[in-house]
Amino acid sequence: MSGWPSASPPPARDALSWALTDVSELPLVRDELRRSHVVDGAADLRDRLVLVLDEMASNALRHGGGRVEAAVRRTGNAFLVAVSDGDACTPPTPAIDRDPALGGLGLHLIAELSTAHGWYVDGDAKTVWAVLPPA
Repeated sequence: MSGWPSASPPPARDALSWALTDVSELPLVRDELRRSHVVDGAADLRDRLVLVLDEMASNALRHGGGRVEAAVRRTGNAFLVAVSDGDACTPPTPAIDRDPALGGLGLHLIAELSTAHGWYVDGDAKTVWAVLPPA
């Protein structure tokens, strides 16, 4: 996998969203997502959503430039995790042939956990997204 596909996400209903400026905010976001009534699935689903949201948001905060917007939305019986940042010129690129100790494996993990994933540019923002099934 040299990169993520450029594609629009499926239609989804608004659910949870956050405006983020620093990785220090992520513990509160993870806690809010775990406690949310919007995610009515099993603990495993909550854990997968937290992991995917945390990976995407931390990547955006560390590398994306500018303000980060993160959201978890319903799409049918699945969930769409979407994170936007201010670096519209740099696509998400999974690490290839890198020592796992150096990091960079989050996008691979997200792709494995999702049934669909992609990214798109809207104006000066890039949005990375993934759809997670309920089971």
